[in-house]
Order: sequence, then C-alpha cells, then structure tokens
Amino acid sequence: MTETRDTVILGSGCAGLTAAIYTARASLNPLVLEGHEPGGQLSMTTLVENFPGWPEGIQGPELIDNMKKQAARFGATFQLAHLHSVDLNIHPFKLHTSAGEISARTLIVASGASARWLGIPSEQALIGHGVSSCATCDGFFFRGKEIAVVGGGDSAMEEALFLTRFASKVTLLHRRSQFRASKIMLERAIAHPNIELRGNTIIEEVLGVDEKEVKGVRLRDVVTGTEDVLPISGLFLGIGHEPNATMFKGQIDLDNDGYIRTTGNVMTTLDGKIVPGVFACGDVQDRRYRQAITAAGSGCMAALEAEKFLEEHAH
Repeated sequence: MTETRDTVILGSGCAGLTAAIYTARASLNPLVLEGHEPGGQLSMTTLVENFPGWPEGIQGPELIDNMKKQAARFGATFQLAHLHSVDLNIHPFKLHTSAGEISARTLIVASGASARWLGIPSEQALIGHGVSSCATCDGFFFRGKEIAVVGGGDSAMEEALFLTRFASKVTLLHRRSQFRASKIMLERAIAHPNIELRGNTIIEEVLGVDEKEVKGVRLRDVVTGTEDVLPISGLFLGIGHEPNATMFKGQIDLDNDGYIRTTGNVMTTLDGKIVPGVFACGDVQDRRYRQAITAAGSGCMAALEAEKFLEEHAH
C-alpha cells in the first residue's frame, strides 16, 4: 500500500528544514525527501556569518545539521530520495520517488535552485574555498583583495558592483565580446574605477587546489588562443541559477526562467488560481534574495499554511 502522509517536504535546505521543524511541532509527522543535494547550497558553504543568533558565525554544514536534528527531535522523518514525477490532479497527491510511491495531503516544495557552475574540476574542488556563487553571502571575506566575477548579464554586473564594497579590484570575465547586461547596468560597471571588463575570455583552470585556497585563474582568449594567469583571491560565478522545479511544469505556474510563481508568499497557482494544499518556499520561488534567512522565513510560512489547510480540510 502507498503510504499517505499529512505533509511531505521536498528539499532539505534552510527552507525545507524550517518547514519540517514547524510542521513536526504541529504534530503533522512530516516526511522530508532530501533530494539530489541534501542540505542545499548551505551544505557547500564554509563560514556563515549573517544568520542571526551566531555572533561568531557557523559552518554551513553544521547549521544544516543543527536544523535537521531540531526537526527530527519533534518527529520529522527523512528519506534520501528524490522526486521523479508528481500528480497534483488527485488528492492526496501522488509522488513517484526513487524510494517508491508516496501520497501527501499537503506538499511543501523547497527543492531550491542550483547555481550554474563552469563545471571544471579545479572550480568544483574550490567551492567554499574562494569559489562562490553568492556575493552577498561571501563578499565580506574578500575585503581588500582582488577577485573575479564570471558572467555577462545583469546578475554578473550586480555581483561585481556589490563586491566593490569589499574587494580592491573586480575583474569581470565574459566568454563573448559583447556583454548582454542591460545598458544601465553595463554603464555602471564600466564607469566604476575598481571594475575591469574582459571579454572573449574563458577560465581554463582555477589555481590553488593543493593549497585549498584560490590563488588565481588561468585564462584563455577565445579569439587569439593566448593564455595568461590572473592572480586573484576569490572567484564568483554570476551566470545564474537553475530552479529545481521542472517536474511541476504544467501542474503549477512557473515563470519564464522556471521559478515557481507564488501568491500570498507561498501559495502556488495554476493559471493564476491557487492550487490547494501545495506550497513553495525558498530559492525555488525566490529569485531575488536567495538568503538562508529568507529561505527559513518562507519555510515557516509554508508550514503554517499547510497546518491551516489540514485543519480546514480535516478528514
């Protein structure tokens, strides 16, 4: 028989674990499907200094582990599984996962958004050790240092401009000759004395793997083929995020970039009308802030809405 749960939570980052804490304390016995990136993006972060209550900072994986233990203490259960497909046209909802079929009276989607990476081994080895996809999270650690930002759109320009608050110099690297950012953002970057723009440039290698610390990047000019080394202490990826929501296409509203559309903070919709019992929180629906604390806040809201829904539809 298919197991039926009051609440199933997709994702085990800040949003999903906060939702798990709240729903567990409400005796909803939530099941958390940990997904293909257990712990979310915080599990790949080193020191987190901007989460309230930790004056000395806390390691990202430790913060996630604390949240998980807190949720488990109140009765949340966890499954190392990811979602293959879902049917929201019937109730309870049917979830087809790598661990089997599950039925859910309420569904909280906290599946997050995965940062786009270059995919080169040296970059992957240094994530959390000078390679980052979040300027607002990690910019502070590069005060007075030279860094680089990869990307050519508005996201990259915003990251570069923000990072000038800390870094002594920011080099913007883009593989094409033309930056595709909006005119106003591009003009701001060009006008800033601490930003240098380099087009037609790709990263071949991030240096410093043995030292576990970014020492520079080996660059190649895609037109001439010439290579050179840019000494930097930090590398930021500004090439966007991919929301983990493709399995919901056609069942709830997604925006043009694949983020879940919500109304009333966490209510999902289909053709603009609320989908009863399905809620979304965290980075899968937040393209603007993408912070641990905002994800946690929306996870709380989703949990409270799920509890309210179940009270109103008691069986």
